Amino acid sequence: MNDLLEPGMFVRHPGKTEWGLGQVQSVINGKITVNFEQCGKITIDGQNVFLTPIYDIDSEQK
Repeated sequence: MNDLLEPGMFVRHPGKTEWGLGQVQSVINGKITVNFEQCGKITIDGQNVFLTPIYDIDSEQK
């Protein structure tokens, strides 16, 4: 699923819900850099963690 992620997309980390909503900054060689609301910019190994894409931001923020 991480293969479908592109910069600008919104995601959540399934194991770190306290990080809040994140926006993908870059995807390079399986490394995904995401800027999360509650913890800032994090680089994630896309081989080990499958981020959850968020398609309806309005319903997520309610």
